[in-house]
Amino acid sequence: MTSNHQPENNEHSINTHSAGHHEPLDEETLFIITQTFKALADPTRVRILYLIAEREVSVNEIADCLSLSQSTVSHQLRFLKNLRLVTFRRAGTTLYYSPEDQHVMTILRQTIHHAQHD
Repeated sequence: MTSNHQPENNEHSINTHSAGHHEPLDEETLFIITQTFKALADPTRVRILYLIAEREVSVNEIADCLSLSQSTVSHQLRFLKNLRLVTFRRAGTTLYYSPEDQHVMTILRQTIHHAQHD
């Protein structure tokens, strides 16, 4: 069966046939990309991102739901916050975390779908 699927021609697609027409990635962009994939390469961080994907969650809730220490959760959230993948709001002494970057959450959801696809 022949496929008539053509790659999308938009500013966000990567067209391998015209790779020579792209400017090289600058060092800052490369660093952000590799750090983002590093974040997604850690099972604990993926579990945290998956948990907060749909709603705000406190550090205590994350620790309880994932059977992790608060210290571990706080350490991982700090890593994710430094990459601007999560954000938080304070209510009294409690911090509630939610995704800051929906692009990365989309990548996470698509990767989960890919992993679960038969």
